[in-house]
Amino acid sequence: MILPAVFGLSGTALSAGERALFREADPAGYILFARNCADPEQVRALTGELRDLAGREILVMADQEGGRVARLKPPHWPAFPPAGAFASLYARAPMSAIEAARANAEAMGIVLREAGITMNCAPVLDLRHEGAHDIVGDRAFGAEPMQVAALGRAVLDGLAAAGVAGCIKHMPGHGRGPVDSHWVLPVVDATREALEADLAPFRALAARAPAGMVAHILYTALDPERPASVSPQVIAGTVRGDIGFAGLLLSDDIAMKALTGTPAETARAVVAAGCDLALHCSGELAAMEAVAAALGEMSEGARERLERAQRPAAQPSASRHEALAAKRDALLRMT
Repeated sequence: MILPAVFGLSGTALSAGERALFREADPAGYILFARNCADPEQVRALTGELRDLAGREILVMADQEGGRVARLKPPHWPAFPPAGAFASLYARAPMSAIEAARANAEAMGIVLREAGITMNCAPVLDLRHEGAHDIVGDRAFGAEPMQVAALGRAVLDGLAAAGVAGCIKHMPGHGRGPVDSHWVLPVVDATREALEADLAPFRALAARAPAGMVAHILYTALDPERPASVSPQVIAGTVRGDIGFAGLLLSDDIAMKALTGTPAETARAVVAAGCDLALHCSGELAAMEAVAAALGEMSEGARERLERAQRPAAQPSASRHEALAAKRDALLRMT
């Protein structure tokens, strides 16, 4: 039995309680944060232990977008630029920006793969909207759908070349959110016609992305009562339907304050709505135990999508990292 959940960890090594829970529950995977990453040797040991504990291949995820969202950080790992840097270059030289984004993503993927991380929660395909909350901000590849899709495709291709799966986020679009969904539920009252621009980058890359993440945002034009992550109407009608996404589908972190209810209730809600995996990031043991007790086994379809997302496209040499980073830097200097 594989639990349809991805869990966070409390620290740099597994506690006895985590080890016991993970062995019994057998979650589909884990997500690492800065609190879990002290140095390369420690992270490799931690990800290796997680795989040994499962006795099978598992998802090991991280949010390594670059800029302010990075879990592997200097001095032990290189700094990567934010998406906004590539958006700036795109305004002058679109093809150079695409090539720089691809080289950057492959270099990033090599670093992640060396650490034992097999899925990156990137690229962000949310459009940047004036007047919205800055939770997206320079994490976006721009405000124009074609530009965001082009740079997002380059990121997916670069990660895949490094043997790392990409996860597009945050469907059906977080860019219009007036508040930060980590702390409160954003409500977006845009018309369905206006939302078409936000859907466009996700639609363009739906067939290319191994995995995707659903936002905790209430879009009144799509479902006036429920956030997207707990709305069967949004997931079936918009994410799987209009966007056409057929890959592995994760919720955003169910511990975020945008959702109300206990960990068990929110975990059941996102899976019942159509998410393949409930993402719980806090590393709080009691909450993870409640999630594990609340969920049943992954559906057959979800397991097939999980298996497809776990197939790396390549196993590159670590020696490529410096050359790729140098290529990226040379292109970015054009700005």
